[in-house]
Amino acid sequence: MKQNIVVLSGAGVSAESGLKTFRDSDGLWEEYSIMEVATPEAWERNPELVLKFYNERRTQMRSAKPNAAHIALAKLEEYFNVAIVTQNVDDLHERGGSTKVLHLHGELNQSRSVKHPRFVYEIEGNEINMGDTCERGSQLRPNIVWFGEEVPMITPAIQLITKANIILVIGTSLNVYPAAGLLYHAPYGSRKYLIDPAENDGSVIYKLEHIRVNAGVAVPRLVDQLIHEITSAD
Repeated sequence: MKQNIVVLSGAGVSAESGLKTFRDSDGLWEEYSIMEVATPEAWERNPELVLKFYNERRTQMRSAKPNAAHIALAKLEEYFNVAIVTQNVDDLHERGGSTKVLHLHGELNQSRSVKHPRFVYEIEGNEINMGDTCERGSQLRPNIVWFGEEVPMITPAIQLITKANIILVIGTSLNVYPAAGLLYHAPYGSRKYLIDPAENDGSVIYKLEHIRVNAGVAVPRLVDQLIHEITSAD
């Protein structure tokens, strides 16, 4: 029976594909204040600006390519049951070859109805514009979990991590909740790794083996190690 690996990924993985993160620049994301573009209040105040911001992010995402970390994680699926729980809204894990990806904070490639959230659509082209509506006539917005909104996928994520034999935490500060709290649900005795070149207090709090190397280098190495352990034991 295959062991279960759960990957918790954050912005540091996408950054190596050229996608910037707001935490790199004092709360600014491509020169936008997060409070102006990533909260429900921002949408109420200026939906045109919010749509413009996410249209730009979508264009940028689609020009980016999966990096070595994304591609290496997909290799694990041949030997393990792998689930990726990502805070990222891009599709780089999927394009890297991973088949089971849970997006905690939504997906940049999707829109959803403002008044009828169950109506979710794949976006054709790069843009959502004012006047684009769902089948019931309600304006569409990005299918993104903004700051201050509930995270509906947190329960399925908890269910995954409670069954993990091995947990890989990659490119996340472990400061964003409720995502960081997922590690409290890790089974006793599970192997836990943190891949992040920066100092990270979470490695001590959650008792993670901290590999202080960029994801593009460290993830392929760790993947090869895990695969070697499995194949040599057979």
